[in-house]
Parts: sequence; structure tokens; C-alpha cells
Amino acid sequence: MGSARSAGPREYRLYEKGRAWIELNLEHLGHNVRRFQKLLPEGCALMPAVKANAYGHGAAPVAKELQRLGITDYCVASAEEGIQLRLAGISGQILVLGYTHPRDFDALSEYRLTQTVLDAAYAEELRAYGKNLSVHVGIDTGMHRLGEAWDHLSGIRKLWEINNLRITGVYSHLCTSDGEGEEDQAYMRLQETRFQQVVRFLRAEGKRGFSTHLQGSYGILNGTRLLNTYDYARAGIALYGVFSGSSARLERIYGLKPVLSLKARITCIRTLEEGEGAGYGLSWHADARRRIAAAAIGYADGFPRTLSNKGHALVRGRKVPVVGRVCMDQLLLDVTDVPEAVPGEEAVFIGESEGLVLRAEEMAEEAGTISNEILSGLGERLVRVCRGTGPHTD
Repeated sequence: MGSARSAGPREYRLYEKGRAWIELNLEHLGHNVRRFQKLLPEGCALMPAVKANAYGHGAAPVAKELQRLGITDYCVASAEEGIQLRLAGISGQILVLGYTHPRDFDALSEYRLTQTVLDAAYAEELRAYGKNLSVHVGIDTGMHRLGEAWDHLSGIRKLWEINNLRITGVYSHLCTSDGEGEEDQAYMRLQETRFQQVVRFLRAEGKRGFSTHLQGSYGILNGTRLLNTYDYARAGIALYGVFSGSSARLERIYGLKPVLSLKARITCIRTLEEGEGAGYGLSWHADARRRIAAAAIGYADGFPRTLSNKGHALVRGRKVPVVGRVCMDQLLLDVTDVPEAVPGEEAVFIGESEGLVLRAEEMAEEAGTISNEILSGLGERLVRVCRGTGPHTD
């Protein structure tokens, strides 16, 4: 008589909020989309930037909700990001803003991605591929990063002679639109003037059927200072209800709502006596009897190590400091002023707790960077939990 075959380990779904996680408020995303659409002139459509995993929010859930809200055009940094959107069921135009290696040109075709022509030399690589590709032409109007130089008009015109390239768009990127000073605003207008020179030249040469786009988040928010209307606007960080740096003025004017909250479980709480140290290197010492909590989040999750001994969290609606060095998988909080805190409850690092709010901009300022870097660095092992999807009115 034979022995029974082992069934093997069963599949098990881990609790989404068991350790550290991100919560996405899709009602807030919809609110922000509608706010931006009201800012844009008639005929200009949103082309949301969902690169870098939608600025750390999660490209698939964000793009799916945007698609449900009627958005049909997106931009990403790489072909790989575009492929992931296609695999998640995203249709419509997906523009790759950055470099794609020639060995991956087949993927552009297979997944119906629109590639940026980075400059004339890159156009020759696309020509050598020999197969039809949809492209947008990047124009360098003064950022000096990517794009064919705005004053190289004959070279730009020759791109239309490359038979395997179907040019469906022309765009540039504003590099000082977030600045409030007159010098920054003047340079933004200079870039627009240069871009318009290229567009007028191409149309005078009989080139038709291409869209135009110039503005990112701050170009939209300061759009009243631009003189022309474009077919698309590439909303990025602000679409997620966040600004690159703290801006009470923009928060007040536009009323955008943060989409992302970052949370983790408190795992252990212990009491340290005066003079006792905690964490690697014992870089923090108690100045009196203190109550210390370990939270299950660290720099491998994207919480910056630069916030060792100076970051903050919310516990039961009170702001508490990060103490000691941030570790790979955990960090320490001083919860002395929250005597009712217990293991198993939430610590909020970005978001709201009992009416008190910590914004991503505050974390970025403490870390000496911008919120774009903080959010796009949030790790893959943070589960993205969505709430609030569905039709809503403002």
C-alpha cells in the first residue's frame, strides 16, 4: 500500500497591514485630477507622469484609477515602466521620456510604446532599427539634458525624413517653472518662446499631425504666465497632492489632497533609564527615563537613513521623534509622551492621525531633499492598499 503524497505548503495571503505599508486614497486622486482639469485650457489634456512607480504610489493601481477616470495618455521614464502598465491593462498612449537601448526597440513596437527622440544621433539609431515606431521629438530649449537643440531647425526638420518614424508629438521641459522669482519666471518664458519658434517653423514647413506639450506640475500651476495652449500637460508630483518642497501658498490656492499615507506597526516598547543608549552605535542616549518603541520600517523600505535622530512620526495623534540610527528594517521612536501606546498599533510617517498631519514635504525638508525623492524611493516591499475608489464630486 503506497503512502499518501504530501500536499506541500498551502498558499497564504499575508495581512496587508501587518508590518509597513502605503495607503492610497483614490478619492483624493480623483479630486486632484478634476482640479488640474479645471486649470487647463480647453483642448489641453492631462498626460500624467506615472514614472518611478507613480512617484512611489504604485504605478498599476494609480494608472488603473486614472484610466477609470477617463485619462488616456501617460508618460513614463523607461520602456520597462511602460510595459508594466500594459501588463496591468492600461491602454492609450504611453510615452517613454527617457533612453531605450536599441536591443529593446522590439519591445517599443510590441507593447505600442511611444519613444522620445532624444537627439539627432539617437534618431539615427532609431533609423537603423528599420521598423516603424511611434515617437515624440524632444526639444532642448535650455535645460540642456535631453532633446535636439531648439535652434538646430534644419536638423529637427530632417527627422521627418526618417521613414520608419511616425512623429506624433513635439515637446520640451521647463526647468525653472517652480521658481517664484522674476529671473526664474523670465527663463520659463524664454523656454516657451524657443519652443514656439520650433513649432511655428515645423508648421511653416508643412509638418502636421503632431501634438505639443511643455508643462509639468509647476508649469501647470504657473500656467497663467505662459502665452500658448498645448495639447497635453504632464502633471507629475502635484497630481498626487504633494509639492517638491513646502509651499503653504500653493496648498492654499489649489487645495490639492495628498494621495499617499505611509504607516508601520509598533512592535516592541521598552523603558530606558537616564544615560542608557539605543540603536546601532548607541548614537542616542536617554536624557531622562524614556519610553522607546520599535517600528517595523527602515531604509530598505525607503525611509531615509538621514532621518536618524531627527525624523518624526505620529502615534495616537501626537508627534514623536525618531531616535537612534534608522536601521534597514526598523527604527526607534520616543513615545514617552504617548503613555497609552502599545505594541501592534500604527505609527504614521506620512499622513493623518487623529487630526494631526505629517506631510511628505516635511519629511523631505528634515532629510535635506525634495518630496519627489522621498516618495519615489519608497520600497517595493511596502504593500499598497487602496481605498476610496469610485465616482465622487467636489
